[in-house]
Amino acid sequence: MDGGSRKAGGARRDSRGGSVPGLAGAAAWHLSEPEPAAVPVLIAVPHAGRAYPPELIGKMRDPALAALRLEDRYVDILARKVAEATGAALLQAHAPRAMIDLNRAPEEVDWTMLEGGGQGQGRGRGRIARRARSGLGLVPRRLAGMGEIWRTPLPVAALDQRIGSVHAPYHDALDGALRSLHSRWGAALLVDFHSMPPLGRQGEAPGAELVIGDRFGASCDGGLVAAAFAEADRLGLRAAHNRPYAGGYVLDRHGRPARGRHAMQFEICRRAYLDMRLAEPGERLEDTASKLALVIRRLAAETAALGSATSLPEAAE
Repeated sequence: MDGGSRKAGGARRDSRGGSVPGLAGAAAWHLSEPEPAAVPVLIAVPHAGRAYPPELIGKMRDPALAALRLEDRYVDILARKVAEATGAALLQAHAPRAMIDLNRAPEEVDWTMLEGGGQGQGRGRGRIARRARSGLGLVPRRLAGMGEIWRTPLPVAALDQRIGSVHAPYHDALDGALRSLHSRWGAALLVDFHSMPPLGRQGEAPGAELVIGDRFGASCDGGLVAAAFAEADRLGLRAAHNRPYAGGYVLDRHGRPARGRHAMQFEICRRAYLDMRLAEPGERLEDTASKLALVIRRLAAETAALGSATSLPEAAE
């Protein structure tokens, strides 16, 4: 696969930050960066964290099933292989999505799941965002076919602690890593790795193995998206654009194409790297990692070219 599994980049600097409430000494995230930055790409993995505090597990109605349904199951293994093969930086969340969803805004909460119904707590509580109403807000509440995730309401103080120790530090780290890449290369690209259940057939065609999201053009230069599709097509990866997954808060917050900071989301079919039960790493993992590494290499070259063409300082926030 054209050396797609070969390690790239040299020495890496590892840093950790935030904290997982209920797990003493457990960092909320881990950032691995080549020194110097080998390519202007950061791969981030917000939904594969598996650091479950015992207290959190004890409050879940069916911890094993909820974890299987909520996690982007082992997509961090895929991301790590791709980062090592390409020299991309890698930011991985360790706090589980069940605790807090890093792809949701701090306001995307179903306030009725809080103790006291969230009344009188300020911060605009009372208005429930669309994704929170569906059960998948900042703290997931329910899952289709499973119902309520939690046995008891969530204390307001616990929500605030999760935001302060997990959500805010993660996004600060993501922002800092992108700024560093932009400073070195003149442009930076975030590729947010997620995984999805197998998609149904589209007419006569099988479902996509990769959905590339760019918030319908708002979070990333169109030429980068076109390059991703061209490389996926060359490799025989069936790819779709924005549907059914266009990206979420991560892309909204960190994608600033006009300022040279680009962001796209990769939703990778779990069948492409997990076993038949979609529960453990499978025999296709290495091949899929090699193909995705080639896509990232193409994107790295295109992003570097964008940086060279502009060479403009990043605008003030």
